[in-house]
Amino acid sequence: MIERELLVGNRLGLHARATARLVQLLSGYRCNATLAAKGREVNAKSIMGVMLLAAGPGTTVVLRVDGSDEAAAADAVADLFARNFDEAA
Repeated sequence: MIERELLVGNRLGLHARATARLVQLLSGYRCNATLAAKGREVNAKSIMGVMLLAAGPGTTVVLRVDGSDEAAAADAVADLFARNFDEAA
């Protein structure tokens, strides 16, 4: 299992478009993935689950991935967060 702390750095936080990008990215991996924030842990492959986190800008979330392609999935998600979900500043 790999665990990473990620900072939500985009202007609108994990809103619908950013969440959809995250879920779409993770759907290409076989591993299990969860996100945790504010005392809640959700399936990171579920749009509704991730939206329930209500993670706004500046929120730290914990990504946990477990499975055969966990390293690749963790790297891809970390890169997506680092790029601020490819949203304009």
